[in-house]
Amino acid sequence: MDEFYQTLYITFKLAFLTTFFLFFIGLPVAYFLAYSRFKLKPVLEAIVSLPLVLPPTVLGFYLLLVFSPDSFLGSFVEKYLGLKLIFSFEGLVVASIIYSLPFMVHPIQSGFSSVPKSIIEAAYTLGKSKLETLFKVILPNIKSSILTGLVLTFAHTIGEFGVVLMIGGSIPGETKVASIAIYEEVESLNYQQAHKYAFVLLLITFFVLLVVYTVNRNFLKADKL
Repeated sequence: MDEFYQTLYITFKLAFLTTFFLFFIGLPVAYFLAYSRFKLKPVLEAIVSLPLVLPPTVLGFYLLLVFSPDSFLGSFVEKYLGLKLIFSFEGLVVASIIYSLPFMVHPIQSGFSSVPKSIIEAAYTLGKSKLETLFKVILPNIKSSILTGLVLTFAHTIGEFGVVLMIGGSIPGETKVASIAIYEEVESLNYQQAHKYAFVLLLITFFVLLVVYTVNRNFLKADKL
């Protein structure tokens, strides 16, 4: 496969897998943050939000230390699962999940918080369990928030640079993603190739955002009917 298409394939594969796994991780985390009265909840919220304000290279550096074969986690994963977490695609996925966590959790948490308590209490009054209320009452009312979380996570992962560079490096066909390729092409003064990568990412990102705004608008119209 041509290196250009191979790099784009790795980029979108990483974004898709990160978004897929983060949905199942972020949904329960968002639910807990929205409805729990846990005293240390602000600490958990701060931890989840760290990637929003922490420089990517700082996060990448500490993840590099944690994922290293010399660390407990790195050696455990390599010994018992046969996986290397640094300079590997699997490590990129794990790092991207951590780095993009707030982009999935925050929109869904806001959606949970926006559901009127009266609707939830009415479901309980009708004999619905918490699980039934979640799937039949709450989630259908926060479709737009879920879609926003999915799209933001996908778009954010496509544009990652610092974390993926620290954890994955730039191994063609393995860990080299489009954001790193753009940087390397600009360094080599190969602006034409850099433009090809940048233009594809621009088009995809714009199209994804256009879809989410259009769908969310339709959701709002349907809710008003």
